[in-house]
Amino acid sequence: GAAQGLGRPYAEAFAAEGAAVAVVDLAGERAATVAEEITKAGGKALAVTADVTDEAAVRAAVEATTSTFGGLDILVNNAGMHLGRANETTTLEPAEWRRILDVNVVGPLICATAAREPMKARGGGVIINISSMAAYLPAGGAYGVSKLAVNGLTMSLAAELSADGTRVVGVAPGMIGTDAVLDHLAPEHRDLVTRGQLVKRWGQPADMVGLVLFLA
Repeated sequence: GAAQGLGRPYAEAFAAEGAAVAVVDLAGERAATVAEEITKAGGKALAVTADVTDEAAVRAAVEATTSTFGGLDILVNNAGMHLGRANETTTLEPAEWRRILDVNVVGPLICATAAREPMKARGGGVIINISSMAAYLPAGGAYGVSKLAVNGLTMSLAAELSADGTRVVGVAPGMIGTDAVLDHLAPEHRDLVTRGQLVKRWGQPADMVGLVLFLA
C-alpha cells in the first residue's frame, strides 16, 4: 500500500533515511511514480505491482526486493480497505465482508509469511502492522472488526517470529487526513471524529512517519 495514503509518506521517509525501498501496491502505475520520485530525490526504490491477497504475487514481490537490494529487513503492512461500506455491519454483504477481511487481515499474514525467511536469513527484522483506533470503537463495522483482528494477528506473529529475531509491532492511529479519507467523509462526520478526540485536530501523515521510523 505504498503508492498512496499513508503508505507513500512512509516509503518516502524510509528512503530519506537511507533505506532501499520496495514500493509495493496494487496500483502499479502509482507505485512506479512514487519509486521514480524517490530515485530522483537521490534514494533507492523499486516499484512492484502486487495484490496482498495473492500469495504468488506477494512471494514474487519479496523475491524482486531481495534480488534487487540483497535482502529484506523491514515490512510495513499498510495496504487496506477502509471507509464507505467498510464501516457497515449487517447491511454489508458476506462477500464484501470476506473481501475486507481478506485484504486487511489475511493480506498482512501473507506478507509476513513471505517475509519471514528472508528476514531470518539476516538475523531478523521488523514487521509493522498498521491497525486503527476503529478496533476499539463500538461502531467500526467490518473495518473495525478487521483491525481488531490485526491486533490479534500482531500478537500471534510477535510470539511466533521472536525466535527468528524478528520483532512484530502494531500502530493504531486515529483519523489521519489523507486524500482518501477526506474524499469519503462528509463535513459533519469530520466534526464528529474530532469532537470525540482529546486533541481537537485531524491527524496528519507527518504525525505517523516518525513513529513508524522509530519502531523500525
